[in-house]
Amino acid sequence: MKKVNVVFGTVYGSAQFTAETVATAIAKLGFTTKLWQPNELSGFVPPQDELLIVVSSTTGQGDIPEDISPWFNELKSSAPYLPLLQYSLIGLGDSSYETFCGAIKQFDELLTEFGAKPLTERLEIDACETMEPEIEAKTWIASWHNAVISVNAA
Repeated sequence: MKKVNVVFGTVYGSAQFTAETVATAIAKLGFTTKLWQPNELSGFVPPQDELLIVVSSTTGQGDIPEDISPWFNELKSSAPYLPLLQYSLIGLGDSSYETFCGAIKQFDELLTEFGAKPLTERLEIDACETMEPEIEAKTWIASWHNAVISVNAA
């Protein structure tokens, strides 16, 4: 099975807890997972033979959280070509703002720009609808797992 790299950006800790929940659930499915702390990301370019999951909250006017923005900017400036990378995105936001899940949308644009392919549709978790984003993310794991299986079977 492919290794899964889980990266998160958080302001108040919800995205980190969601990422930890996702990484644990994926490990229980038999995948090797690596949960990257934001301070470990300098120089990290996602390997194309592994899977990537980015979990991020949104801050300010649709901005990427401060803890992960250096990595985002580093990737943006190095612009690696990643046509074989498959990724999934989980965004935490508040739909009462126009910039709902703006950070994860920026990650989606950036990874697409590098030629990477989304493995699943972007999961956008609305704080107006749930106080426990990790529960919604845990439910999403089943569709993520099905996508991994169908891609590997092709």
